[in-house]
Amino acid sequence: MNKDQFLSRRRALLAGAAVLGAAGAAGTAHLLTADSGSPGRSAAAPAAGGQAKRAALKPSAYRLEPITGYGPALGAPAGTRTLVRHEPFLRISGRGRSMVLTFDDGPDPRYTPEILRTLKAHDVRAMFFVCGEMAVDNKHMLRRMADEGHVVGNHTWSHPLLTRLTRSAIRSQMERTCEVIEEGYGERPGWFRAPYGAWNRAAFQIGAELGMEPLAWTVDTHDWMSPGARTIESRVVNGAAPGVVVLAHDAGGDRSQSVTALRDYLPRLLDSGYHIVVPRRRSG
Repeated sequence: MNKDQFLSRRRALLAGAAVLGAAGAAGTAHLLTADSGSPGRSAAAPAAGGQAKRAALKPSAYRLEPITGYGPALGAPAGTRTLVRHEPFLRISGRGRSMVLTFDDGPDPRYTPEILRTLKAHDVRAMFFVCGEMAVDNKHMLRRMADEGHVVGNHTWSHPLLTRLTRSAIRSQMERTCEVIEEGYGERPGWFRAPYGAWNRAAFQIGAELGMEPLAWTVDTHDWMSPGARTIESRVVNGAAPGVVVLAHDAGGDRSQSVTALRDYLPRLLDSGYHIVVPRRRSG
């Protein structure tokens, strides 16, 4: 899909999407917390800032583990199941000023490597919600994400509006992408994100059946609209707060502004005392 087709489809569908990921006040958003099997809870990884003096952690220290003991994926006991959520997680909780950076729609060989390079330069881990049709020809980038400790999530195969699909079509979109991620990343994904933030009951149920938890966002950079690198940077910096999940993109069009903005706002966040973390899942 070329840039113009992607942007046209996004603009058309976004108007009608139920954007639950962007809805809700911060005070009422679900928290990903440490040690509970109840809905709306998981944990954040150890902080990974940019200071050279910080002891380096092996990539495996950032990899996913089962969240609450209900999921069949990622080492949970056989015969158990993932809880079916009624809405996605919007925030994380962690020690101090922790935030999560997420990038959707990739991987794209033009922009994803630059984003990975910037993250590595600052010793930061992020989440990448990949589309299967992009990942299938770029599995080497999934392997790099695994090696460098990033988390890879499922963003469907071709970025459709799930609320307009049948259950079988939703399952196909998710299952095919899970398989590609497992081939490239080395593990099946433990997180998924609905394109356009449009969730429905079938998406939650099928995601749970595949052992994945739904993650939305708190701060939307709207970088897909190409507002300029400074505007993207301003939205991230002004929206920074403990627990927020930032939505950006590394594919789906010209993402050079997103690349430039990350180079600027990431050191500013770290210098302000924020820790960029990735949600972790824990065994039951």
